[in-house]
Amino acid sequence: MKQAAPDLPLVVAITGATGVIYGVELLCVLKELGQPTHLILSEAAGLNLSIETDYTLEQVRALATVVHNNKDVGASVASGSFRTRGMIVAPCTIKTLSAIANSFTYNLVVRAADVQLKEGRKVVLMVRETPLHKGHLDLMSRAVDCGAVILPPMPAFYHRPQTIMDLVRQTIGKALDQVGIEHDLFKRWSGHGSGSDPN
Repeated sequence: MKQAAPDLPLVVAITGATGVIYGVELLCVLKELGQPTHLILSEAAGLNLSIETDYTLEQVRALATVVHNNKDVGASVASGSFRTRGMIVAPCTIKTLSAIANSFTYNLVVRAADVQLKEGRKVVLMVRETPLHKGHLDLMSRAVDCGAVILPPMPAFYHRPQTIMDLVRQTIGKALDQVGIEHDLFKRWSGHGSGSDPN
């Protein structure tokens, strides 16, 4: 009899936009949840890690189950036959968004995203840029047409955040919802007030 497959891994990519803490904290949460991960770090992500956080590359790599070189387009996650539960790019640069939207698979981040999309799996792009011009918006629309989910890090306040990490984890929770991973990272909205609407 065929044995049941273990939990499918989630592909996590961290690119060079500001907000690398989203990717790092995502990895921390997934490790806490026992969810296997395949990590791809862009070259610029390593630079931002040293600018924006106290984490080292070694510490971040240690959070993942498997780590791939961004130049290794022959890695397991470069093939649609390698089963995963999807991919989250956190944060996602405009350059990466553009490459994904146009299937320009010049590195492993983009190739991995492209094969997730062709296999009908979720690809969540946490695009980190502001303000946005029409070219950015057109790229987002094109990526959505290909099947991607655009989930920019936009803070919510209904859960009464007390720290910056509360805001970070709420956004991460929204991304995890997209790929079907259960969590309790923030208090969910359950309606305003205790009674029904009198109108």
